[in-house]
Amino acid sequence: MSTETLLVELGTEELPPKALKPLGLAFRDGIVDGLGQRELAFGQVRWYASPRRLAILIDEVQLQAADKELEILGPPVERAKDEEGNWSPAAAGFARKQGVQPEQLQTIDTPKGPRLGLRSTAAGVKTSDCLNDIIQASIQQLPIPKRMRWGASRIEFVRPVHWVVAMLGADCDHGEILGKPTGNTTRGHRFHSSGEITLQRPEDYESALAEAKVVADFSQRQQMIRDQVEVEASALKASAVIDPDLLDEVTALVEWPVALTGSFEERFLEVPAEALVSSMKEHQKYFHLIDDDGRLKPNFITICNIESKDPVQVIAGNERVIRPRLSDAAFFFDTDRKTPLADRVEQLKNIVFQQRLGSLYDKTRRVENLAGSLAEGIGAPVEQSRRAALLSKTDLVTDMVLEFADMQGIAGSYYAQHDGEEAEVASALAQQYWPKFAGDQLPETATACALGLADRLDTLVGIFGIGQPPSGSKDPFALRRASLAVLRILVEKNLDLDLRDCLDLAAAQFPEDVIADDCTGQVLAYMIERFRAWFEEENIAPEVFRAVSARNLSRPLDIQRRVHAVDAFTRLPEATALAAANKRVSNILEKVEAGHEFGDVNADLLQEPQEQALSERLQALACTSREYLARDEYTQALACLAELRDPVDAFFDGVMVNAEDAGLRNNRLNLLRELRNLFLQVADISQLVVSK
Repeated sequence: MSTETLLVELGTEELPPKALKPLGLAFRDGIVDGLGQRELAFGQVRWYASPRRLAILIDEVQLQAADKELEILGPPVERAKDEEGNWSPAAAGFARKQGVQPEQLQTIDTPKGPRLGLRSTAAGVKTSDCLNDIIQASIQQLPIPKRMRWGASRIEFVRPVHWVVAMLGADCDHGEILGKPTGNTTRGHRFHSSGEITLQRPEDYESALAEAKVVADFSQRQQMIRDQVEVEASALKASAVIDPDLLDEVTALVEWPVALTGSFEERFLEVPAEALVSSMKEHQKYFHLIDDDGRLKPNFITICNIESKDPVQVIAGNERVIRPRLSDAAFFFDTDRKTPLADRVEQLKNIVFQQRLGSLYDKTRRVENLAGSLAEGIGAPVEQSRRAALLSKTDLVTDMVLEFADMQGIAGSYYAQHDGEEAEVASALAQQYWPKFAGDQLPETATACALGLADRLDTLVGIFGIGQPPSGSKDPFALRRASLAVLRILVEKNLDLDLRDCLDLAAAQFPEDVIADDCTGQVLAYMIERFRAWFEEENIAPEVFRAVSARNLSRPLDIQRRVHAVDAFTRLPEATALAAANKRVSNILEKVEAGHEFGDVNADLLQEPQEQALSERLQALACTSREYLARDEYTQALACLAELRDPVDAFFDGVMVNAEDAGLRNNRLNLLRELRNLFLQVADISQLVVSK
């Protein structure tokens, strides 16, 4: 089957930089999926995205899909005719539905016997016939949160469209896309190129654009930027900090990258480095530089979209732009330090945290008390934890944070140091929001942990308490992230706190009748459920977590240890049989538990050798198991209990549990309950039996 190279390009006004890479990947996936759905084979796929274009180039696209052999089955042959040899209504109806006469039907052998049917060949779809549909469908599926219209047209897209290329080999007439007829003309760099560029064949795309000062390949352009930045930095004997998100954004802003190095006055280095970096990175899209000791240097690297004949003027222009911003940061830093953080606490009364939960001042006082209580439980200094909590939100009313929102916490830490607060308090202010995202660093000090836990628990209890838990994708108070942060801090910092007790303490800080009485139970269930995704990422089977969560535990560190212990247990050769046995035991006991009074096992009523052996083994292993459990060594405890496999199997093979004699029956039920309880000290391993 013959093939051709396919090129599709959408030429637009400048696309939103933060959305460019996702749009490029989604456009590629849409075209590829469209070809695949029509069973059109193809070769290598390359995608392109720059400020003014989304494109895809695919080698060896099949011009027509293979023909399909179709087989449509009708009624059984034995029901095709009546006794007089006339076609039955079923056969006649089937033929009519297929548009043929009954005589044209064929006999087709099937596993259920011969049936009437019809075999035919359907011609494969032609790529040229469906290409417009494939492109249109891919455009409709692009992740565009808000589409726009332009001119008098009712066509909508992320930005106005100026040209569309659709070439299947030399064929470029494939209808209209986004109001533009498809063709073979593209455009180069907005400033370094003029007029249209006619493509003779799709394979010329990259080279033609390169001549017109456009590096269309996103990854290639990104690597060029990285290389140029590193060369510029090495010239200053410095290292460039290349943030991946900033690199993506800068790559999406230029088509012909040119790196230039600028500088600013060293006096600005007296301002917190984080504020300077924020200004350079967020507002100007500059890469900042550091020396060998990690200290900020008074330089920056900017990526231009033009190859200037006078780069000195371009650098000077960038320096003029950044100077006022750095001056603002310096002014805010000097001004803010004139008012101690402690004097700003009262200002928090004017900021609403949540209408029904009060002001930030109210929240601060709740967190202060809660942090003090949690500090006692984790061995953190109580007074320092309370002090850090009291000052934790005061930097929200500083000019620095009002101008640079990402300085929240960081600014407070600098100001606390200036005010003479203890180092432990100052560092806690900076670390209170750690971790900010999945995989982010955790608070380093116990004081910061107490503060971070208290702040998040207060928010969780408060928002759940007024009936506003996360719903679907709506989570305005970031409760999912707060829950995972609490779990990570407790587990990864080895803080063995009972989450139920912590939530009760948090709830006790609210005035009476503000939050619902049952909210702590809801929050606990919600937070423990967050563990499910946690363990899925560790490739731990869902039934393992289910076995532990069936115990209704509330100490996250303990839950994590049990889950890993049960996960290790599932790899033992005895695990499957013991899980099945526990499931059988659970089913037996559930049938009698409602009105049954259990007691201790009576050794005198153990008649069969199998039940005697099981009882003796249970007693011996119970002692060993208790020693492991006392040290929270759940893996060793379950490994020890795995020795019960043979006596348990023998018991069920040789002993009738539901004996006619009530005394024997009850004693055997007591023995089974003893068996189940022994495992339940770690988890309900009957949950390891996966339902069919």
